[in-house]
Amino acid sequence: MLSILRPLRQCNPTRQSGFTLIELLVVMAIIATLLSIVAPRYFSAIDKAKEAVLRQDLQIMRDAIDQFYADFGKYPLDLEELVDRRYLRSIPIDPLTESNETWIVMPPPNDEEEGVYDVHSGFTGRALDGTFYEEW
Repeated sequence: MLSILRPLRQCNPTRQSGFTLIELLVVMAIIATLLSIVAPRYFSAIDKAKEAVLRQDLQIMRDAIDQFYADFGKYPLDLEELVDRRYLRSIPIDPLTESNETWIVMPPPNDEEEGVYDVHSGFTGRALDGTFYEEW
C-alpha cells in the first residue's frame, strides 16, 4: 500500500517554489497605489507641524521682547540680548529655514527708540492659508 501512495506524494523535482513575475508586479502596484494616497497627506502634515512650531516660536520671542521692555523700559538691541539676560534659553531655530540667524528683526515704530520691537521669519514663501511667512 505504501508503494502505491509514494508516487502520488512526490513533488515535481524540476519545479521551484517562489513567486511569479505577475504576482510580484501586482504587489508592487498595490504598494505604489497606497503610497500615492499616503504621501501627500504625510508631506502636508509635516508642513502643518512646521507652521505650528513657527507660530509658537514667534509667540515666545514676542513675549520675551515684551517682558524685556516691561522690565527695562527699552527694547533689546538684538535677540542675543534676550538670551544673555535669560529671557530666552537660546534663539529658536526657524523651522522653515532651519537656522537661528535668519530671523528678521523689526525696529520700533517711533524713531526715538532703538532695538528689536518685533520679529518675523526670514523664509520667503506662502503658508498653507495663503499668507506670507514674513507677515506673521
